[in-house]
Formats: sequence, C-alpha cells, structure tokens
Amino acid sequence: MTIQDRSPEQQTAGKPTSAARTTLSHIMTGSDTNLLGTVHGGVIMKLVDDVAGAVAGRHSGGPAVTASMDEMAFLEPVRVGDLVHVKAQVNWTGRSSMEVGVRVLAERWNESTPAVQVGSAYLVFAAVDENGKPRPVPPVLPETEKDRRRYQEAQIRRTHRLARRRAIKELRDARAAEGIED
Repeated sequence: MTIQDRSPEQQTAGKPTSAARTTLSHIMTGSDTNLLGTVHGGVIMKLVDDVAGAVAGRHSGGPAVTASMDEMAFLEPVRVGDLVHVKAQVNWTGRSSMEVGVRVLAERWNESTPAVQVGSAYLVFAAVDENGKPRPVPPVLPETEKDRRRYQEAQIRRTHRLARRRAIKELRDARAAEGIED
C-alpha cells in the first residue's frame, strides 16, 4: 500500500518522517567488549533495537514491539572509548507495522574527527494495544527525496520479507504433506 492508496482521512492523519526521528548516543566501555577486545555486536544490536523501539513508539503514539530485524550490517569494529550515535527514523508504515531504518556511527570520544558509519539495520515493529493486539499506526509522510527513496526501498524489503516467509511456509507444508519431519 502506498500513501496514495490510503483514504483521505488516513493521509491527513499521517506524521512526517521528522516527527519521530531520534538519536541515541552512548560511550562504549570495557564491559561492552567481546573476546577480541572490540565492542560486542550484541551490545550494538541492543542499542539499535532500543532506538528503533523509541522511534516506533513515538510514531505510533504508544507501545510497539520488535517483529523482525533485517540486514544488520557491521561495517567497522567499534572500540572501547568510542562515542556511538545510533540514529533512527520510520521509513515505511502499514496498517499496524512500521519499518525503522537505523544508522550506527562511531567517533573517538577524545578526538575531533568526524563520526564514521559502523553499522546499519532495518527493523519492523508492530504497534500493539494494552492487550498485545495489533493497533493502527498513522502513515509516515516522507518529507525529502531521501525519505521518499527510503520509503520505496522499504516497500521492496517488505515484498521480499513476505515472499520469503511464504516460500518457507510452502516448503514446510510440502515436506509435512510428504511425511518428512524436520
């Protein structure tokens, strides 16, 4: 569904991309390291999930839960003493779900060098009510050309996620029909 496919009421009730955009910053310490002495990927993933959850909650106006994480890419190692900035925004919305794009940047806390992108991820969140049931979210209204590109790319990722899920279900159903247990 595109923005144009929504009813006029849904379109006017939308929120601009900038309304929920958020940055979380954190200094990495020795307790964040792995056996190689760099920051553990799981620590970065938690920061990614935290900021994405905040963005999803802000955009949807209430609780939202992580439904999936796509394409978590670690581009550079993060070191103890790095100041990590995790930036997120809603790229796309459906009826009750949202794709949140996240960029992870790192800079030395005691240097004046520019931050370097060290990771990125796409997460899907589902907005839920007090009973944990899906609830509607306002459409995201892309504001810039970059936002519109992200919206279109998010639609492609959604199509691929659904096709992958459908193909796996069909394979499992076929194996079960043949009496093959996994």
